[in-house]
Amino acid sequence: MTKITAFEDIELREMQVDSTSIALRMHGSGPPVLLLHGFPQTHLMWRFVAPALAASFTVICPDLRGYGRSGCPASTPDHAPYSKRAMAEDMVLLMEQLGFSRFSIAGHDRGGRVAYRLALDYPEHVGRLAVLDIVPTADAWEKADKRFACAFWPWSLLAQPEPLPERLIAAAPGAIIDDALNAWGSSPQAFGENIRKAYIAALSDPAHIHAICEEYRAAATLDHAHDTADRQAGRRITCPVLALWSSKGGLQSWYAEAGGPLGLWRTWAEDVSGQALDAGHFFPEEIPEITADLLGRFFAATAED
Repeated sequence: MTKITAFEDIELREMQVDSTSIALRMHGSGPPVLLLHGFPQTHLMWRFVAPALAASFTVICPDLRGYGRSGCPASTPDHAPYSKRAMAEDMVLLMEQLGFSRFSIAGHDRGGRVAYRLALDYPEHVGRLAVLDIVPTADAWEKADKRFACAFWPWSLLAQPEPLPERLIAAAPGAIIDDALNAWGSSPQAFGENIRKAYIAALSDPAHIHAICEEYRAAATLDHAHDTADRQAGRRITCPVLALWSSKGGLQSWYAEAGGPLGLWRTWAEDVSGQALDAGHFFPEEIPEITADLLGRFFAATAED
């Protein structure tokens, strides 16, 4: 396959963390920043943002367990190996092996859910947190309606018992990628043929398909339960939070009665700032320069905290 960008020239490493292996690229120098991808992507979603941030930061871009080139540990009936708690622990162990006991995080989509879970479970490790085009999992489920069900179909479809969603994805991974990248307010022209092929290839392996479905099943069960328990216990995110979201997607209007995404995140954290961006759900790939600038300025303030 033709190279997508010079980002692929950075060595792709694999590191063992407890029960699985994590594939990653690391670039740049300076304070560490962990960038976490979402569905249906891999770490390649950061191919433009990471090099821009690497001028000032050490940027670590892994594939989450079950995605891309990372491992697919066996699941369990309660889906615990694919809970965001387990995936967050992967990232803590990874960063410790790389020599970083404290770091900042940006997570998009599913990666955003791993990122805020990490900030809740391991507050001592997180300097700053950026969540991109998400609201907390418990809020998403509890406020879900017809609009949510029709627009964000992976939440309910992929959470169905196996093997139905696995068989559907395996039958047409290209259709899954095309629908995702062409919808959710996104600009199809932002995704060239080679990146589409890379995402399709990553969604074509049966083990990874099953792992991704398990991750969605965990979101509908354990992740929701973990959020609910934290909320009842009064646990909150203690670091500064930056929330960015698409002005063309559902987050812009669905949660107006709760004060929008900022209002929801402020029920989980004290220090929250953010804004809507004039792009679709995949804005790190559509407007990478703007995304990198906003993240860079937010993370640069870590030294002032």
